[in-house]
Amino acid sequence: MTETFQARRRNPVLPTCRPTVPPTERSRIALGLTAAASQGRFALQVCQSCGAVQYPPREACRDCLGEDLAWCDQEGRGTLLAASTIRRPYELYHRAHMTWRTGLVRLGCGVTVVAFLHGACATSAPVRVLARLDRGANAVLVAVPDKEIDDMNDDPLMRALGCSVRNRKVLVTDATSPVGQEMVRAVAAAGAEIVWVGFAEPWKAYPGFEQIKEMPMVTALPLDMTDANSVENLAGQIGGRVDILINTAEFHRSGASSSQLRIDIARAEMETNYFGLLRLAGAFAPAMGVRAADGASNAVAWVNLLSVFALSNYAPHTTFSASKAAAFSFAQSLRADMRASGLRVLNVFPGPIDEDWNQLEMPPKITPRKLAGLVVEALETGIEDLYPDPVARDWHARWRADPKVLELELSQ
Repeated sequence: MTETFQARRRNPVLPTCRPTVPPTERSRIALGLTAAASQGRFALQVCQSCGAVQYPPREACRDCLGEDLAWCDQEGRGTLLAASTIRRPYELYHRAHMTWRTGLVRLGCGVTVVAFLHGACATSAPVRVLARLDRGANAVLVAVPDKEIDDMNDDPLMRALGCSVRNRKVLVTDATSPVGQEMVRAVAAAGAEIVWVGFAEPWKAYPGFEQIKEMPMVTALPLDMTDANSVENLAGQIGGRVDILINTAEFHRSGASSSQLRIDIARAEMETNYFGLLRLAGAFAPAMGVRAADGASNAVAWVNLLSVFALSNYAPHTTFSASKAAAFSFAQSLRADMRASGLRVLNVFPGPIDEDWNQLEMPPKITPRKLAGLVVEALETGIEDLYPDPVARDWHARWRADPKVLELELSQ
């Protein structure tokens, strides 16, 4: 007993760091700024009566008291008027992470905003203001040099707001598909330290998979998203070490009209695209959430490869659309659960991908390589929703304008 006590005194157990996030309180009006930032846009309210730009967000126009205020994208260019360094912040998150430079920026649109400052910003110099999500998933404004500089995202502020792949340990759940293989190459090129790649059905010869396994940072591990034991076994091996999880596992078969559906195909799509995501979240999310406070090598992001067809059903891919809609709904819940730990959930909504099961779709189609590169870029900037190609962006814009009109267009 005495020996054990003395050993504990010599080797005390270090306290466990618990995740903290910045203050999350925002007014209902201010959520418009966050909604734009989640897609990588900087938007401010503009009065539709007199054209005055508003900051901070408000219920009525500061000039004419008009109530018709629309969120409009802004260029963000301006001049840094003054700067200050906060060395003793009040909030726990800011206190634990770094000193924070803040400043006043006069924008070309006529308003002065408060923004965090990139380390290369100088007083009276031209800057560009960006909207980024903090670890509490709320919008903050960040001023960066007006002209692009080398290693822009290596600044401590940008790294704190983004989910850089560099020196991270990444799990790509399925590296047997063209999208999965390009994702592995993209994260490796971005500087990932370790890339674990999952593969199901090891008896199959997957084109290109042998080349992926030969990459020096890659370790291939069995992972069948339709098998709970397979998912749990892998989580037991590496779940406590994964910094970024990218779920590329997908079952996709072109369908016919609703009168010609095959239940077996629908079931297989749901097993991988929806239930597979549930199994993955149950096995990996708890450990990743706890590791969100592990310092420089903390868990930072979870990526779901969804589809823009999740927003409104696309008849040629009826059951696939339904499975992705279910996955999208659960991904929103996963994001809400992860918010308390500061772990970013990135949902990706591509249009048709240039692969076998979309061969009958007319161009434009996004290539797997382009999609993978944009996912890595989205992680760097820390956004939550990515519409990576023209079809996806057009579909999303029409869905936002009027979901019923989009539904009627697709039925014609």
